[in-house]
Amino acid sequence: MTFDTIIGHKQQKNILLKALDSQHVAHAYLFEGPDGIGKRMMALAFVRTILCKDGTGCGKCHSCLKVDHENHPDIHLLTADGAAIKIAQIRSLQQELSLRPLESHYKICLIDGAEHFTNGAANALLKTLEEPQPGTIMILLTNHPEKLLPTIRSRCQRLPFSRLPKQQLAIMLAQKLELDDTTATVLAALSEGSFKKALGSNRDLFLEKRPKLIQSLSALSAGSTIPTFSFADELEMEKETLTDILDIFQSFYRDILLLKHNRPEEELVNLDLLEVLRHQNDLTTSASLLVKLKALDSARFHLQRNVNRRLALEVMLMRIAAA
Repeated sequence: MTFDTIIGHKQQKNILLKALDSQHVAHAYLFEGPDGIGKRMMALAFVRTILCKDGTGCGKCHSCLKVDHENHPDIHLLTADGAAIKIAQIRSLQQELSLRPLESHYKICLIDGAEHFTNGAANALLKTLEEPQPGTIMILLTNHPEKLLPTIRSRCQRLPFSRLPKQQLAIMLAQKLELDDTTATVLAALSEGSFKKALGSNRDLFLEKRPKLIQSLSALSAGSTIPTFSFADELEMEKETLTDILDIFQSFYRDILLLKHNRPEEELVNLDLLEVLRHQNDLTTSASLLVKLKALDSARFHLQRNVNRRLALEVMLMRIAAA
């Protein structure tokens, strides 16, 4: 992984490259931003360049190859043990960082999911950040910087990452996945600038299952009690992707609202379902759409608080059907 192979994030690349060129690499960085947009790729490209034998991240030397295979002895990768990063993990890391590098001039620690620190782990790490060992570089990756201690954030050079623009991601997806322009644009819009969503398991949901889900949603009516409960059964089984499914429903209703306000088609998400959108536009009112969107928001609110999933879905679908 090199800087050249990473799409977007030009400002972040320039900051890191300038630090390398001037030999003023900070002892701690905080890469922050949404999940799946390239933070980890950027961190690995940065690390590979630091440890590369000729300082370019050549990809050919033993050091670069070990970074790529995640078995370089001077790199320590730390992730949550279960649901959290625990104090024992930080103690073990501190012991590793106290030793001399084996193959380079640096000891580097990459902490992925830094928002998962326990209080004890966060306070233990703070001591390392306050009194770093010479030649030690720490890179913290987080989707939720607000969950970190303010003192940890203040002791790192913060590098915020944003989602890739939809059009830029669509071009990349069209090339990488050999998709037509419309399909690539739909996938980019639903992935919200996230490589992880676009290239991972969400791709099947967004491209294959989405039309069927929207068809079932559109078929609901105030008197369709049995179909409504059957659809709730179907959604309840989709525990891992339920949040994304609700996002799909929201994008569908949003597209109809845009059509009602005569917005250009390029602003729509579900471009491949234009006929369905136009048909629903003729059947629904703006007031009805707002009620449906409010039902989705209410369901999200309750699902995030671990209420009965089945009940929350049934109430949501009945409110949508009645609107």
